Amino acid sequence: MATTLEGTILRGESFTPIEGRVVVEDGEITAVEEAPTDSTDIVLPAFVNAHTHIGDSIAKEAGGGLSLDELVAPPDGLKHRLLRQASREAKVDAMARSLRFMEDSGTAAFLEFREGGVEGVEAIRDALADREIDPVIFGRESADAMRAADGFGASGARDSEFGDLREACREAGKPFAIHAGERDPHDLTPAMDLDPAFLIHVVHPRDEHLDRIEREEMPVVVCPRSNLVTNVGVAPIRELVERTTVALGTDNVMLNSPSMFREMEFAAKLADVSATEVLRMATRNGAELAGKEYGLIEEGRPAKLLTLDGDSDNLAGAEEPVRAVVRRAGEGDVKDVLL
Repeated sequence: MATTLEGTILRGESFTPIEGRVVVEDGEITAVEEAPTDSTDIVLPAFVNAHTHIGDSIAKEAGGGLSLDELVAPPDGLKHRLLRQASREAKVDAMARSLRFMEDSGTAAFLEFREGGVEGVEAIRDALADREIDPVIFGRESADAMRAADGFGASGARDSEFGDLREACREAGKPFAIHAGERDPHDLTPAMDLDPAFLIHVVHPRDEHLDRIEREEMPVVVCPRSNLVTNVGVAPIRELVERTTVALGTDNVMLNSPSMFREMEFAAKLADVSATEVLRMATRNGAELAGKEYGLIEEGRPAKLLTLDGDSDNLAGAEEPVRAVVRRAGEGDVKDVLL
């Protein structure tokens, strides 16, 4: 049975607003049609959150005033201590609640750096029971965790050489990703030497790092709210966008809600990039890193879609739909999520 969504459709690579409808059959977009409609809804691709630490859901807003190392550095940063102290049941329940929030607010997939080795991977899979959101789980701490997950997520080149784990990923045919350039530029070159699938943060690149990122077509995930909370600075989002694929992530749930609406608004108002580019960072670019075909409204794509109430008190009267979605919309404007 076909499902039809009507209103202002943000179509294709450029998110061109058209008046019309999207037809969905068996989970696939079968038609995108321009046609008159009375609907004030706004239909856009569902989000892909390109960097999360969902385990931190047990300790939201813990550690105010602490430095980045005091908060999250392994093995004894605050978050790691809190994770060790919490029961498995408490961690699974807290993660499940964050995942439900992400689903309800229009996130179709997330790329998770999962602490706790194999047990941590198993715990988030339990939290995902009965959920529709798609996970891409990067195990941490061991090759066994990587094998149990979808890839390996490294903390940073200053913490370890990671050469053996990088080779284990190659042998397993799984992606390797790494935090880099978060507090200073010194770990960027060794991180790039590992030939990662993508880098996370890149707050402090030098010209030679930007040149190499462009030359090697190395994608970057930026997390601007997190970087300001931890007082490490602001990534040069515009320069990165000009050189490579840039996706958007919300990072630690301890520090920020996993809201892509908030992350988009923050990025759009902080960086000198267009609303269209920010929406691409939050949808198609993240989907590419996740190995997913969605993130765009086009015929033949999976139907991972989000409908906003364009006549909500917040969005009524908006003249530029893409800017309104990126800079103004929020969870309260969500009318329907199709995952």
